[in-house]
Amino acid sequence: MKFICLNSILFIAFGWFYLVYFIDRNELSRPKESLTYLNQEEDGIKIIASNLNVPLEIAWGQDNQIWIAEHGGLISRMNPETGNKQVLLELTDIWVSRTAGLLGMALHSDMKKFPYVFICYTIQKDKKYLMRLVRYKSDKDTLNEPKILMEIPAANGHNGSRLVVRKGILYWATGDALSLTDSQNPKTPNGKILRMNIDGTAPSDNPMKGSLVWAWGFRNIQGMVFSESGQLYTSEHGDATDDEINLISKARNYGWPTVQGFAESVEETTFKGLHNTVDPIKAWTPTIAPAGLDYYSYDKIPALKNSLLLVTLKGKSLRVLKLDNEGKKILGEQVYFENKFGRIRDLCVSPAGDVYLATSNRDWNPVSGFPQASDDRIIKISKLDPANPHNIVSSIPPGSKSALLYQQYCASCHKDDGMGVKGIFPSLQTSLIVVNNPKEFVKKILSGSNGPATINGVTYDTPMPSFAFLKDDELIDITTYVRSLGSNHAAPIKPELIKELRTTLNK
Repeated sequence: MKFICLNSILFIAFGWFYLVYFIDRNELSRPKESLTYLNQEEDGIKIIASNLNVPLEIAWGQDNQIWIAEHGGLISRMNPETGNKQVLLELTDIWVSRTAGLLGMALHSDMKKFPYVFICYTIQKDKKYLMRLVRYKSDKDTLNEPKILMEIPAANGHNGSRLVVRKGILYWATGDALSLTDSQNPKTPNGKILRMNIDGTAPSDNPMKGSLVWAWGFRNIQGMVFSESGQLYTSEHGDATDDEINLISKARNYGWPTVQGFAESVEETTFKGLHNTVDPIKAWTPTIAPAGLDYYSYDKIPALKNSLLLVTLKGKSLRVLKLDNEGKKILGEQVYFENKFGRIRDLCVSPAGDVYLATSNRDWNPVSGFPQASDDRIIKISKLDPANPHNIVSSIPPGSKSALLYQQYCASCHKDDGMGVKGIFPSLQTSLIVVNNPKEFVKKILSGSNGPATINGVTYDTPMPSFAFLKDDELIDITTYVRSLGSNHAAPIKPELIKELRTTLNK
């Protein structure tokens, strides 16, 4: 549900929030995974493709090829045995900026009878940004006969978008496009799961006659899959808290932006009572930035049977979410390959039961140690032994509490050393506000921000969520850590200041 980063002085203020690191600069360097390890076929791990450019979606085709949609607008298919890649389409009207670009692809569920490929991508039209849904016909070595099915509002973030075709019906998970009202508005297409016939028309059994809306109340869905029994699941970025896995039901409201994760606060429970919202079946705080989602039903890798397979960006892992027999509850979670391959954007499963992971290390938000040589890659997993130490979660090295909090809430945006990403996430090391204006620093952390800000001559327009949910002692730990980054040696924030600002902002 959420994948927000930061912005402005508040950015620096937030300076720390998101993922990856520890206390002392030497302790802080995570070990980089060697390419040798990634080719250890005896462990069931093999690189089958490299030098890709941010594959946003991979899908196993009925032709036994892996279809690949790369962020910049390239559609291709690859022989998983030989690695031979054939380009089918290169978009020329695409608008690429940060997360905007080619975002979704789905193959028709009966390609022999209906040889259609559906893609969605961002465009710029009449000075507006739009998400375009297009149906192509697959004809031998190319995609042709494009038919635009729909265009909806877009932004440089929160565009979704995942596509799935089941029994000839197309499902499209759209993002809220940075709007805080559209997800709850049944007359808008954003923040929804849209359900349509392959010509873009509304099926007669949709909840509202003539409307494509199937379910609503979503922020930014990044994964969508049907199980064998026909249950629909999604993975979604939260804001500062509560990434989610949802089990989707027809005509139901999933709460965003009022309800985040499980309805727990007075405001959330009141809204749930009024609108009959659905709680997720799993939520994560700190957030992990969930991405592609698949369902595993095969015997080849027993540890994965009857599980949702989730890959993550911030978490940089493959997560196995074991389902109960009815598919309505998640009974357990096992984390594999954490920090070994970098950011993992999508996955697919072959009919033989092999799992293919697509890394996303060359995108707009690089992480420590990546990209490595030949990134981005597709990695084949043909066996997975939970007892193998190579496969199990890479535990976080020991460090201070403040370093761990920085790792959980800050580093995915401001990076391990606090230097940020120029033009996107401001540096905390060089911020005068972090060091010289503790009141403004804490205020921005508590309140967040949606507007652009100029820092040291550079404009940052990435919104930053509020982190008011953190406890006072956690705020002290994080701000102290941030104010000691690099050559900064500022004094710890006083508890009285935090209490004063909480009182003022809550009025």
